[in-house]
Amino acid sequence: MTVNLEVSEGVGTLRLDRPPMNALNVATQDRLKELAEEAGRRDDVRAVVVYGGEKVFAAGADIKEMQLMDHTAMVLRARALQDAFTAVARIPKPVVAAVTGYALGGGCELALCADFRIAADNAKLGQPEILLGLIPGAGGTQRLSRLIGPSRAKDLIFTGRTVKADEALTLGLVDRVVPAGEVYAQAHAWAAKLAQGPALALRAAKESVDTGLETDIETGLAVERNWFAGLFATPDRETGMRSFVEEGPGKAKFR
Repeated sequence: MTVNLEVSEGVGTLRLDRPPMNALNVATQDRLKELAEEAGRRDDVRAVVVYGGEKVFAAGADIKEMQLMDHTAMVLRARALQDAFTAVARIPKPVVAAVTGYALGGGCELALCADFRIAADNAKLGQPEILLGLIPGAGGTQRLSRLIGPSRAKDLIFTGRTVKADEALTLGLVDRVVPAGEVYAQAHAWAAKLAQGPALALRAAKESVDTGLETDIETGLAVERNWFAGLFATPDRETGMRSFVEEGPGKAKFR
């Protein structure tokens, strides 16, 4: 399999496994979509880590495969390509990308689908599609500009340049830089901590933020308002408030 789903401590790890560079060919894209949707459905998965292994996250699309595609073939494939990445972005649970080595093109776009990005100090990220006479096609023009702003996104997309981990941190492209040997452990620890939280409230928070970024503030406020009120019907809200009153903040144990 080109992608695997492994579960421990409530954390599902979506592990890319297509040596040597985890090139994201059609089969990998389809498998990624399948497992992202499975992770979203499974009750034993309460948070997700996206990981490519110790040496590389994903070096991008399979260029040899893409070179054989003409316009008609890509018209038929482009939506499926985006849908595979969107499936990761829409996992209704916290998602962290553990980025080692190269995260270029589709690899960078995959990292953008996470809620949080932990990068190795040797990581290199970028959108080099312009160097192939293309633009990012798996969400890069949209998610990157929303994450780091349009001017910074255009700099990376127009030039195709690669940025090292320290610059990626300054740009806001990644959220934390750690030694390469600690990337997965720290990503898993972050996810495992959130896996102990209130699942519906985390889902509500994620959907409210993501929807708000894609619409006007009035619509975003309506989404927030509906989720906020709806959570008053959940056992987790009862547990959290009872624990706060009886024991103080931060001590609730959610089911």
